[in-house]
Amino acid sequence: MNDKLELDIPVLLPDLPDAADACLDRLVSTLSKREGVERAHVICLDGDTPAALCIHFDAAKLPLPRLREMVRAAGAEITERYGHAIWQVTGISHERRARTVSDALCALPGVVQASASTSGSVRVEYDRRETTEEEVRSALRKLKVRVGKRVAADDHAGHDHGPGGHGAGEEKHGPGDGHDHSHADFLGPNTELIFALACGALLGIGYAIEKLATGAPDWLPTACYIAAYFFGGFFTLREAIDNLRLKKFEIDTLMLVAAAGAAALGAWAEGALLLFLFSLGHALEHYAMGRAKKAIEALAKLAPETATVRRDGQTSEIPVEEMVVGDIAIVRPNERLPADGFVITGTSAINQAPVTGESIPVDKVPVADAAAARAKPDAVEAESRVFAGTINGGGAIEIEVTRRSNESALAKVVKMVSEAETQKSPTQRFTDRFERIFVPAVLILSVLLLFAWVVIDEPFRDSFYRAMAVLVAASPCALAIATPSAVLSGVGTQNGPRYTLRFCRAF
Repeated sequence: MNDKLELDIPVLLPDLPDAADACLDRLVSTLSKREGVERAHVICLDGDTPAALCIHFDAAKLPLPRLREMVRAAGAEITERYGHAIWQVTGISHERRARTVSDALCALPGVVQASASTSGSVRVEYDRRETTEEEVRSALRKLKVRVGKRVAADDHAGHDHGPGGHGAGEEKHGPGDGHDHSHADFLGPNTELIFALACGALLGIGYAIEKLATGAPDWLPTACYIAAYFFGGFFTLREAIDNLRLKKFEIDTLMLVAAAGAAALGAWAEGALLLFLFSLGHALEHYAMGRAKKAIEALAKLAPETATVRRDGQTSEIPVEEMVVGDIAIVRPNERLPADGFVITGTSAINQAPVTGESIPVDKVPVADAAAARAKPDAVEAESRVFAGTINGGGAIEIEVTRRSNESALAKVVKMVSEAETQKSPTQRFTDRFERIFVPAVLILSVLLLFAWVVIDEPFRDSFYRAMAVLVAASPCALAIATPSAVLSGVGTQNGPRYTLRFCRAF
């Protein structure tokens, strides 16, 4: 006889980040292998939020009390063994840097999964039997990634993190504190772009002097090109060194070697042009990610920090994080709504543009049956349903909270935009695969051509020139600048509230 049991996942794996978390897969896999269990799977809401774990079992072989005990034991074992951490970081300003950090963390013993985002976050899942959180943080510091505050305590059972809680031990640095930042923003957040433009300006000045100023000293154009090398190769060299330490040959390395080869041939202008294009691509990507991060931060700030709540007949002002489902929030005229819910008292016109993008305020009226709305909040009519972050009009209203602050439509929008920022298009994934093959292939070919004089009757000078010419010609300038330019264009067109209309239609 087959039977079915549904258990809440948060009870089995507290603070589970999302339905894609590996711990949930481990739990399902572990239970599926137990005798008497026919099938185990996850029931999700909205395609993303894990709602329950459904287990089909043979009641004759596995009694229900024994099954419950077995499931809780499996969840506790996974919770005890695997830890999670998400930090806000600085020093990851472009996709290649994020990939380098991710690969370095994944190579650490005990790290199960690791991902770094150009939006400034690092997420790590690790095995407590093999490593600790402090060892992961130490590895990030060695990569010159500055670790800031912890975003979420995703250690499932809420393990103790020592005195001071999660904030203890967080690195708090400021400008001029002497710490080495991976992108040396000593000229502000656009330092990399300033260096790229300086490289281009020096390249243009040197070329103009060489071609137009007939009476100028011969060394002056070369001096301009050398200065362009410095500004164009400053950040590229830092990235290439980090990659070489990880025994990785990426496009940064190829560009530097090609520029060095051009200099060896006396083609200083060509080498400076290579570095200018590549540094400009990096700078554009850095700038685009900065704009995207600011847009996400602006979305997160739409919701107010406090709310006026009535509990047990008493009215008080509390942080929105402390609001729970069922609270009655009082929203005065022209205030932002603190949470998702439905109107129970009062009428008003609410400006929903910050969340849904609607151009005019929407009239809201109380629900006809509060009990029915409380039982099925997702079925509440649009004229009574309200969202966190929207702006109340001229009438005071009271709303009943149906979602906590971290589960509101606005919070989901912020999460979806953040996740979309880390996802790659098929073209980007192809570019990554292409780089990993193309760069070593070009370097190997250049080395082989360097020794062509061994099999061909020609002086070493000719073989060297041919090898350097191939190296310079093979440098993929278009590849280096095309993807960052596309990212910049995409971020520019999707900035601001237009992010939200696309995502909020699901709510």
